[in-house]
Amino acid sequence: MDWDNARIFLAIYRQGTLRAAAGQLGIDQATVGRRLNALESSLGARLFLRTPSGYLATPAGELAVTAAEAMEAAALQFQREMQGIDNRLSGSVRVTTSDTMAAHFVLDAMRRLHEAHPEIRIVLSTSTEITSLTRREADLAVRSLKPTSPDLISRHLVKRSMALYAAPSYLAARGMPVQGQGMAGHDIVIYQGSVAPRHGDKICHEPVTHARVAIEVNSGLMLLDAARKGMGVTELPCHMADGDPRLVRIWPERVDHYDVWLVMHSDLVRSARVRAAADAIIASFPDA
Repeated sequence: MDWDNARIFLAIYRQGTLRAAAGQLGIDQATVGRRLNALESSLGARLFLRTPSGYLATPAGELAVTAAEAMEAAALQFQREMQGIDNRLSGSVRVTTSDTMAAHFVLDAMRRLHEAHPEIRIVLSTSTEITSLTRREADLAVRSLKPTSPDLISRHLVKRSMALYAAPSYLAARGMPVQGQGMAGHDIVIYQGSVAPRHGDKICHEPVTHARVAIEVNSGLMLLDAARKGMGVTELPCHMADGDPRLVRIWPERVDHYDVWLVMHSDLVRSARVRAAADAIIASFPDA
């Protein structure tokens, strides 16, 4: 199995359909199907069961995953090391962060990067999912969680505060929540469990045992907008919400904290364009 076939095999294994695998790889679906058929013929083994719900790995396919992932790791290491000695201030840099971090400081940092180095092409992805830097899904990440992988370098950028907020119209209709009553009589706006499991129990250290969940979202900007529209009480970063005339801070003394980290793979430290992007983000925080 060569690496080109291995990456197609892994894409099908991870995505579950030829169409999704083709989209991930940037090639057409027919090519993915032909390459899979050719791979199975060359190995003399069926790697997937074709089912109505997608492609499921056979026992032979499961065995092949380990070897294919080893090939992937070697190919990605080679790619990172080559990029790591690239001194050109040009080419693509992939940055991943949440939508709220992008809107409130990462985009401004990328604007300054573009002004200083217009030949650097920025590929910015916003998601609450943790992107894998080791699989080179991104070159840089701005996260609220410090990674534990020894291959990743992290730099603390800032400690920020969160508090509870609601729209003036909501508070006029429902009144101010009472501390210690589990948000009884109130609606709340929270993240989906896959994004922030703690929101199912507490927001800003306040239990939500008796609250009614009005909406669950997977985006920080949607969390903010739902609160602005009067859907309920929510937890928001203070730097986003304190100056917003469409929101009122509840219990000003109640606060929670989170850290913001810049993360990159150790192999990319010497890449000029990745370093320039990292420096632009770090410059957004004078004390970082």
